[in-house]
Amino acid sequence: MKTALIVDDAAVMRMRLRDILEPKYHVIGEAENGEQAVELYKNHTPDFVTLDITMPRVDGIQVLEQLLSFDQKARVIIVSAVGQKKMVFNALGIGARDFIVKPFDPNRVMIAVDRLFGI
Repeated sequence: MKTALIVDDAAVMRMRLRDILEPKYHVIGEAENGEQAVELYKNHTPDFVTLDITMPRVDGIQVLEQLLSFDQKARVIIVSAVGQKKMVFNALGIGARDFIVKPFDPNRVMIAVDRLFGI
């Protein structure tokens, strides 16, 4: 079973994403800030990450850059309320695989994740 790391500073969003992803994908961890996200990724190397952009300490763009510098094959889907074109293009240009705008449709989340694995 493919593994996921959910990164969002809002507990309700982490819980909602967990509910959507499980039982098809195994959520191996949740992080509420960028520092936790990088540490959990390095310790568990999940198959993919859902990543918020606006977070305390280290924002999602910085986390994306750190994850890709640690693992060039990291699969990251940005899930954020920041729907500005500039942020979307920036994240995709850095290496995010997809960008989902909050509030999100559960089907859109599953389509994005399944697409990572050719499902």
